[in-house]
Amino acid sequence: MCRDGFHALVVLSTGHFVAAVPGAIITLPPGQDEFKVSHRVNRGTRPLNIAVTSDNHLFWGEYFDNADRDEVHIYGSRNRGETWDVVYTLPKGAVRHVHNIIYDRWADCLWVLTGDRDEESKIIRASPDWKDVEVLLSGDQQTRAVAMVPTEEGIYLASDTPLASNHVYHLDRSGGLQRLAGISSSCFYGCRVDQAIFFSTAVEPSAVNRTRCVRVYGSLDGKSWCTLLEWRKDRLPMRLFQYGTAVLPAGDNTTGLLAVTCVGVKGSDLQTSVWRIPKPAHASGVREVPQIYPVG
Repeated sequence: MCRDGFHALVVLSTGHFVAAVPGAIITLPPGQDEFKVSHRVNRGTRPLNIAVTSDNHLFWGEYFDNADRDEVHIYGSRNRGETWDVVYTLPKGAVRHVHNIIYDRWADCLWVLTGDRDEESKIIRASPDWKDVEVLLSGDQQTRAVAMVPTEEGIYLASDTPLASNHVYHLDRSGGLQRLAGISSSCFYGCRVDQAIFFSTAVEPSAVNRTRCVRVYGSLDGKSWCTLLEWRKDRLPMRLFQYGTAVLPAGDNTTGLLAVTCVGVKGSDLQTSVWRIPKPAHASGVREVPQIYPVG
């Protein structure tokens, strides 16, 4: 009910942990056993994600109600989360808030996802020094997103809107956008396990997306998508006890294992399950959709 605990956590190559918790950004240096507050969050309760670049620079964007559509800040740290400064500001009236910032190691850039109205829903590409910032897509609910998975050949993203149907998209390196598959409701999380890509949906109040099921969708080739896992929303009210979701881990994952943490679903609330993703049986005949098996 209090939405307490960790909402984002990154591990730097130096062994430092940096996390977002309600009201603060906290850090844990190697060899220590207690997190310390490095920054107090003044607007909203916490960012939805923390991005980390290849040289351990960190970034997060403000996520708060912003009814007056004030300017929205993006914070950065170049000393492993010890101190934070505003590195970029989205002007007043431009967006409601920042949904996510994702580092793309293939293009050495940052992707900034914002919402919520049509004109506020933007997919922005920025250089890590924030000197070059470009809005690539904007203007409707299909450019309203939280989850994005960069790959070598392009970007996979899924829309996050209660106002329209939702889809998985592919944005190629030349800027072309292709709709790949429909999904049953808003998407909050996406990840990659080896070559397989996954997105999970949420159950939230919506006159359009009326499903009561949380689902995990997956693909091996990025073109063919299917539902792999499904849970039904529990009976507790969403406004108090959170939406039904399936949390997927961020970061590079070459383990062949997918971890899924469920929130607000029947029989699996606040439980983490681990699923094995076997490699394709034949190198020349890659399966279009992944197969998953429970571990243990």
